[in-house]
Amino acid sequence: MADGADRIEKRKAEHIGICLNEQVIGTNVTTGLERYRFMHNALPEIDFAEIDLSTDFLGRKLNVPLLVSSMSGGTRQAVELNRHLAVMAERRGWALGVGSARAAVEHEQLRYGFRLRTYAPSIPILANLGAVQLNYGYGVDECRRAVDIVEADGLVLHLNSLQELFQPEGNVNFKHLLGRIETLCGKLGVPVGVKEVGWGINGEVAARLAQVGVAFIDVAGAGGTSWSQVEKHRIADPVLKAAAEAFADWGIPTSECIVEVRERLPGCLLVASGGLQTGVDAAKTIALGADLAGYGRTLLAPALDSVDSLDGLMARIEWELKAAMFGIGAGSISELKQTPALMKR
Repeated sequence: MADGADRIEKRKAEHIGICLNEQVIGTNVTTGLERYRFMHNALPEIDFAEIDLSTDFLGRKLNVPLLVSSMSGGTRQAVELNRHLAVMAERRGWALGVGSARAAVEHEQLRYGFRLRTYAPSIPILANLGAVQLNYGYGVDECRRAVDIVEADGLVLHLNSLQELFQPEGNVNFKHLLGRIETLCGKLGVPVGVKEVGWGINGEVAARLAQVGVAFIDVAGAGGTSWSQVEKHRIADPVLKAAAEAFADWGIPTSECIVEVRERLPGCLLVASGGLQTGVDAAKTIALGADLAGYGRTLLAPALDSVDSLDGLMARIEWELKAAMFGIGAGSISELKQTPALMKR
């Protein structure tokens, strides 16, 4: 049991180190958000101080339509990371995604790092597991345990087929997952969402997921972290390491995912993540059709540094979002969603 926990901790620690210190952004692929620009409104007719960024997610109020995307868990370093993220998400009113709780489900000694509700009593928190684990012994009970450990408002299943393929210890049987997801949605008792990890979810896949009861979709598109590039740094096999380079530009740009999913599913609760850097990026994703904008690796280094560093970055993202809304005369998130001011270049 200890050996299994040690292996998980080693892998998660390697992932954090690689994401901090190596080039892991996909090459020759972008979020596509740079292809859009807002039409400036010289006479916005609103008071900047009165702009309302608040929204709701999974039955809880948020000060801003922003999400800390699921990153890591199961290591000593991740304990500090997640504590800082939870403290600041609560203070600033962001939703919080927690890294994969598989380590906590399987190893009781690692659960302490996932107990974040004490730091974030009022915001929505998402537990997280790999969807592929439903083909490797996980069922409703294990998923419920993950939710209970995290004291989460919902569970997000991540789809990471190519990461598993390039991961030395990866699980690559993705057969019949849709039916297993449908069973889970019907029995878990909390909303189940699905996210990618950086290669995107298109409209057709999103529609299949919504049809079986998935409550929200996080497109997690291309343009940010590429997990084939992350795993490349852990691969010993020279052939597989070289093959990872062929996938450096793989994935669907985040902006294309948002547009496709929103057109296919007008009423779907939609999260946009994948390569977002600024609050203007968030404004663009919401104007394209997202309900929340998610930030992952952008927050990683500040979160590991200190609460103050993280606070500064999160405050800047919020201010940029609000400033973009001021620049087009949108006084609320609902007005931003309906704005005609976003143009394709």
